[in-house]
Amino acid sequence: MIGNPRDVLDRPAPPPDFTLRYGEHPDQLADVRLPVTEKAGAPLVIFIHGGFWRAERGYAVAAIEYRRVGQPGGGWPGTFSDVAAAVAAVPDLLGKELAHRGLPTFDVDRPVLAGHSAGGQLALWYAAVAPDAVRGVLGLAPVADLITAHRLGIGDDAVASLLGGDPAARPELYASADPMAHLPLNVRTVIVHGAADDRVPIELSQLYVAAARRSGDDTTLVELAGVEHFALIDPMSKAWPAVLDALRSL
Repeated sequence: MIGNPRDVLDRPAPPPDFTLRYGEHPDQLADVRLPVTEKAGAPLVIFIHGGFWRAERGYAVAAIEYRRVGQPGGGWPGTFSDVAAAVAAVPDLLGKELAHRGLPTFDVDRPVLAGHSAGGQLALWYAAVAPDAVRGVLGLAPVADLITAHRLGIGDDAVASLLGGDPAARPELYASADPMAHLPLNVRTVIVHGAADDRVPIELSQLYVAAARRSGDDTTLVELAGVEHFALIDPMSKAWPAVLDALRSL
C-alpha cells in the first residue's frame, strides 16, 4: 500500500551534528550534518528547503533556514537577503567550527547549492547573483519560472505573496527574483522533476531548461515518470537514486 507522499514532511529526521548561526533572527541558522564516511573531493552541499517561501549522508550538508512570507521580514527582500547571507557565511563558519571541534576538514569553498520547490528557485537566484561562489546547482522540482508559476496560481498564489503583486504591478521585482530573467546562469545545473508533480508542474522546469540551453548554459533536466513532488526529498522513495546521481554529477 502506497502511503501519503507528504509523510516525509512529518517523518523524524536525525538531529544535526551541530547548528551554525549566520544572523541574529531565530530562523537565521543552518543545521549541519557531517558524512559518516567522507567522499574524496566531495564538496559541501548547502540545501535550501521549500514550502512556497511560506512559514508553514556521504556529503557534508548544511540545511539553511530563512525568514519566510508571513513572518516579520519575510518575502522580498528579506527571504532573499537571508539566503544570500547564509550561503556566503556558512562555508567559513563551518570551517571554523570543524577546526574548533578538532574534526577533519574538507572542501567547504564553492559549495553545491541544492534546493527543493521554492528552495530551488532561491538556489538558482543565488547562483545568478554570485556565480563564482557556487560549484553547481541541483534543483529539485524548482519554481524556476516565476511568471508562469504566477499565471498558474501555484501554491495558492504564492508568487504574488512573495513579491507583493503580479508581474504587471511589480515588474522590477520579478526581473530581480525570477531565474528566467538571469540567463545565462554560467553555473552547471541539474534539475530533477517528477512528471506526476501536481504542486509545481514539470512545465516550469521544461521551460527553464530550454531557455537555459538556448542561452548557452550547461543545464540538464532529469524527468522522472510517475514521480510526485515530495518523492524528491524522500530517501525512501524510488526517485532518490536519481537525486543522488544528479548530485554526484555536480
